Amino acid sequence: MAGPQSLSLVLLLPLLLPLGPNRCAVAQRCPQACVCDNPRRHVACRHQNLTEVPTAIPELTQRLDLQGNMLKEIPPAAFRDLPHLTHLDLRRCQVELVAEGAFRGLGRLLLLNLASNRLRALPQEALDGLGSLQRLELAGNLLEELRPGTFGALGAVTTLNLAHNALVYLPAMAFQGLVRARWLQLSHNALSVLAPEALAGLPALRRLSLHHNELQALPGAALSQARGLARLELGHNPFTYTGEEDGLALPGLRELRLDHGALQALDARAFARCPRLHTLDLRGNQLDALPPLQGPGQLRRLRLQGNPLWCGCRARPLLEWLARARVRSDGACWGPRRLRGEALDALRPSDLRCPRPGAEEEEEAEELKAARARAPGGAPGEEAGAAGPCPRTCVCVPESRHSSCEGRGLQAVPRGFPNDTQLLDLRRNRFPVVPQAAFPGLGRLLSLHLQHCGLTELEAGALAGLDSLIYLYLSDNRLSGLSAAALEGAPRLGYLYLERNRFVRMPGAALLALPSLFSLHLQDNALDHLAPGDLAGGRALRWLYLSGNRLARVSPGALGPARELEKLHLDRNQLGEVPTEALEGLPALLELQLSGNPLGALRDGAFRPVGRSLQHLFLNSSGLEQISPGAFSGLGPRLRSLHLQKNQLQTLPALPGLGELELVDLSGNPFHCDCQLLPLHRWLAGLNLRVGATCATPPSARGQRVKAAAAVFEACPGQAARKAKRTPAPRPGAWGTPTKGRRQRANKVTPTCSQVCKPV
Repeated sequence: MAGPQSLSLVLLLPLLLPLGPNRCAVAQRCPQACVCDNPRRHVACRHQNLTEVPTAIPELTQRLDLQGNMLKEIPPAAFRDLPHLTHLDLRRCQVELVAEGAFRGLGRLLLLNLASNRLRALPQEALDGLGSLQRLELAGNLLEELRPGTFGALGAVTTLNLAHNALVYLPAMAFQGLVRARWLQLSHNALSVLAPEALAGLPALRRLSLHHNELQALPGAALSQARGLARLELGHNPFTYTGEEDGLALPGLRELRLDHGALQALDARAFARCPRLHTLDLRGNQLDALPPLQGPGQLRRLRLQGNPLWCGCRARPLLEWLARARVRSDGACWGPRRLRGEALDALRPSDLRCPRPGAEEEEEAEELKAARARAPGGAPGEEAGAAGPCPRTCVCVPESRHSSCEGRGLQAVPRGFPNDTQLLDLRRNRFPVVPQAAFPGLGRLLSLHLQHCGLTELEAGALAGLDSLIYLYLSDNRLSGLSAAALEGAPRLGYLYLERNRFVRMPGAALLALPSLFSLHLQDNALDHLAPGDLAGGRALRWLYLSGNRLARVSPGALGPARELEKLHLDRNQLGEVPTEALEGLPALLELQLSGNPLGALRDGAFRPVGRSLQHLFLNSSGLEQISPGAFSGLGPRLRSLHLQKNQLQTLPALPGLGELELVDLSGNPFHCDCQLLPLHRWLAGLNLRVGATCATPPSARGQRVKAAAAVFEACPGQAARKAKRTPAPRPGAWGTPTKGRRQRANKVTPTCSQVCKPV
């Protein structure tokens, strides 16, 4: 073993050697293509065209920089000889695959940078062994999906960057395991849907970046899972409205950015459940009016620049509220002419003219209509829309790449929109047919709105050339069928809205042309039967909405092709029983809606085929009078909510297998509180939940909660003996019991819990 003198020489040797790219080569090994800085324990091998992780790197290295190489693959245990690494930089290394266990042995790593590579997926155990990791950079890859469990071993991560990828959908529990994550970056993706529990399991999250995505509506239910959020960035998304019904409930939110989107209207109570909101950024939208906001009592800054604000009489309540609530605002008036360009915060309510009904009011209304016809992008005083072509009766906004011809009385689909249009709104016009090649040159179009147009047919090739289309809205028309030829040309279509049309059969043939279809909306049509083969083209389908039809039967095998189905809504139909056999082959089903059907009773094993996956079950308003003791058998601990309200249940068996429920609703049932209901009473007494179950009969118990009505059940056989068993006899030395001295008490054997608390 080397003595103290030789050890000192080794430590001093790097300082005595001439500086150079391999100055540590004498003291410790260093790869030829690398630069080693031993005093700082840094090794850099940048832009050396390396095709594999170099060997002979000093074992004590703490920072390793490999960016700009050609590694392509990170094999298992690639860094096992570097247990002291704290920082690893693998940017721009053309990495396409990270093998399972690639980073095992790096228990001290704090920063892992895999940005700007070619990763399309992450194996579930690719990030195992990184228990100390605090920051993970995955921006600028090609990730299309996240599998639950991918980040399960990263309990110390505080920052996760997934910006600039190709994510379209976030599944439930996508970030499970990130219990210390404070900032999640998901900007610049193609996200259009967040599962309701996508953000569950992030108790420490304070900042969420979702700007520059394709969200068509504010995903309030999903966002509200991250209840600790203080800053939420949702700018540059194409949703046009947000209101209280979106369900945004974030009690700690301080800053909300909704800038540079497509907002045309905002409900007064949109942020009523965000009481601590301090800053609201609405810049660069299409708002010509804004109501006084109710709920966020701590709001102090409202950013409105770049909106076509109309400072007419209707804006008086806004100005009065801004002054009363002491909210600082910016933005300028778009009209009327006499106030055009005036700063909003310089106006007083009395500056806004409120004319009496008559010619002056009509003149202002006409001016407002004309102003709305002009594109609102740009500052007041600029005529927007001149940057590219636009049909004469439409509005094209180059900044947001949105074009609208809503409600113009058009009798044919117009042409001549800018080639970079991403959202095209043709709602509320009068063309019954969409002809072949109706949308030439719109290869970048993402969202097409054709609601309320009186449509009866889409001709073959109607969507030709719409290679990027994701959303197609055909609701509230007169369609009774769709052909595959009509939908060919939109291979990426993920969301098809057909509610409130005249379909009597599932348009199964059309689905064959949509290999990427994620969500199908057929609510409030006239479907009466779902047969095998109807969903043959729905292999990628995750959400299926069939509410409000006339379905009396769902045949076995009808749903089988949609094995990835997560959400199935069959409510408000005419089903006389649970279609148990039809649920076979749906291993991923999370939510089942059966409310509003004349079910009457539930037989044993009604939900057994989906027992391992189901999380939310809706059976409310279904005329249920009887539920057999084994009706819910097979439903495991994953079930989170059970809705049985507004039925005709007088009794209900206990549900001991459903111990993980977070919500049970039994309200609105006429429970008869006698000894037959005792098992339910005992089960409810063990739940720390409000369930809403009350006694309707006998008259002496009416109005009492089933859970708390102990006196009602005291006389039941076995109840008194059960109560006595649960009350242990007093022990020597207990309060009020005399003792015989310290030594005698010390020698006394204290009964165990198993001796005095026998299992119930």
